[in-house]
Amino acid sequence: MNFSDLALSEPIQRAITEAGYTEPTPIQAEAIPAILSGLDILGCARTGTGKTAAFALPLIQKLEDSWTAAREIRVRSLILSPTRELARQLFENISAFAQHTELATALVHGGVGFTEQIETLRAGIDILVATPGRMLDLIDRKSLKLDQLEIFVVDEADRMLDMGFSPDIRKVAKMLPQSRQALFFSATMPQEALKLASSFLRKPLHLSVDPVSAAAENISKSLYYVEKKDKFALLEWVLKQLDYERVLVFCRTRRGADLLTERMQRAELPVAVLHGDKTQAHREITLESFRAGEMPVLIATDLAARGIDIEDISHIINFDLPNEAETFIHRIGRTARAGASGHALSFCDPTEKAYLRDILTHLGEEIEAELDHPFHSEQTMNYSGRVQSKHSPERLAMKRNKGREKTWRLAPVERNKVHTKTDAPKKNARRNPKNKPGS
Repeated sequence: MNFSDLALSEPIQRAITEAGYTEPTPIQAEAIPAILSGLDILGCARTGTGKTAAFALPLIQKLEDSWTAAREIRVRSLILSPTRELARQLFENISAFAQHTELATALVHGGVGFTEQIETLRAGIDILVATPGRMLDLIDRKSLKLDQLEIFVVDEADRMLDMGFSPDIRKVAKMLPQSRQALFFSATMPQEALKLASSFLRKPLHLSVDPVSAAAENISKSLYYVEKKDKFALLEWVLKQLDYERVLVFCRTRRGADLLTERMQRAELPVAVLHGDKTQAHREITLESFRAGEMPVLIATDLAARGIDIEDISHIINFDLPNEAETFIHRIGRTARAGASGHALSFCDPTEKAYLRDILTHLGEEIEAELDHPFHSEQTMNYSGRVQSKHSPERLAMKRNKGREKTWRLAPVERNKVHTKTDAPKKNARRNPKNKPGS
């Protein structure tokens, strides 16, 4: 199948040709006709398989077919992206696909002033790419309305959940008109993502093409068992031993990434850090220096790394193991791009053994352990129990539920009963005769 076989207009076909595309990828071949037919889509495909074109091309076609003059501060289609870097990439790709049409496109995200964005939206926009926080800020300022939206797209939905954007997406979904079409795309599809999708998708067509389920065969994987207190020193030792071009180091949290960066900089290693707390200018400078090889080691969180599109990353280091096996696959897939070979190194401390077991089960293979390093821990390697990390799903669930229910002191004859806060005495019960028992 060629793109010429799809029901796309001549201006879109011209833009596809100029972009150097000839044959649609599997996700594009399935999604484009389905979206053109008006179906809601729940799509799962790994990064790099052409998800952007899969929803952008039919979106442009549908908006072109139903083109009307845009009304003030209203948009016809909205694409939500979790990070500024991903939003910028989406905007650049969509602008290229729509360059021969009359559609107006715009990008809004945090880290920059409101004035220019409000001025752009004032005339009305056909395609708006946005991050959730800035978009809701613009709605609160009455500079943006969604009451005429025709197509709503959520991209990288699993990362939206990690960033805590689920309430924002549900809030946006309630603002949309009943007649809109909704598209939901993600590299992984955990149960939380499915629940979120069900809040605004109506009888969606499920597409799962090349999902994140297996690691590339040309990635060599190695495992370092280490005590938690020795992780910093192990990374310092590894970076001084490796022969690398570019190294991407994954941390679980922003604070952890900052602490690790400070430690490596004190060791005079060429490292930089990238995460959501950094300003837009800092993030752009950091990515450019990493891309150019001026700062060959980048420490990042999973969310920030979604905006990195660099092919010649020689090594991936999991300083913190992820608590989801699919995230592990996604991380190490940042190396060995375009047929090249790559290396993935993973550190494992006792609190991460449960994560490691899930990852190995998902991979269906063992990862060779590196024993010849000064911080090897036999105790960690042989440990078969379960030490809960503060980032484990169980601990996080306990933290979320803390304070939601309270127990009350019971009389001796009622010790077998379970009381919740709804059973608590009414406020001022003794003072108000109406609340006395038997009244």
